[in-house]
Amino acid sequence: MKKKMLLAVLALGLGVLNINAQGISGGIKADANASNFIFCDMPSYFKSNFGAGASLGGFVKFEIGSNFALQPELLFHYKTSELEDVSWREDKLPTESFQYFGVEIPLYIMGQVKLGNGKLFLGAGPYAGFGIDARSKVKDQDDLNLYEKIAGEDGSKEAALQRFDIGAGAILGYEFCNRISIAATYKRGFQNLLTNPVGDQSYTNQTLSVGLGIRF
Repeated sequence: MKKKMLLAVLALGLGVLNINAQGISGGIKADANASNFIFCDMPSYFKSNFGAGASLGGFVKFEIGSNFALQPELLFHYKTSELEDVSWREDKLPTESFQYFGVEIPLYIMGQVKLGNGKLFLGAGPYAGFGIDARSKVKDQDDLNLYEKIAGEDGSKEAALQRFDIGAGAILGYEFCNRISIAATYKRGFQNLLTNPVGDQSYTNQTLSVGLGIRF
């Protein structure tokens, strides 16, 4: 009797998995991005210029009915930006350029509607990020590793920037009938990336991107 019940539960479980599997798909995507910092409590003559970058990764799509889906992603990204002193001072600071390599894991809750031969989709949700390498460069000077811990005046060692980031993002796109999609995304970080801020100073990041994806 117990064996029959176990087989029945196993069969039911396999049936549920089979139904769910029909609504699960995956794919790859590639984006071109533009990113910069958003400053808080910084001198007004500092400007963070957008820089060009790119990202590459994959996603899994869980269909929830015909009009909703969950889409987690894993993206490896390269980002750049510039910190410019736009004041009229004679001793203004030279432009500092930044380069970042890292990983992001966004999770989008999406609504989708049939439009023409494809689907229009719109989504939003949180993301978590981890920095692999970050460097700054001033003309005629060596690169500075922003994740390397450097001894301060009190002898303690700290890096200039934190590796971890959290934030939220939004995505808008269209998937054609051949499962190729085009999408635009916006991400805004909530984490102050400065390891040792002075007063209320903070650096948070924002990224705009547009790219192509293909779902299998």
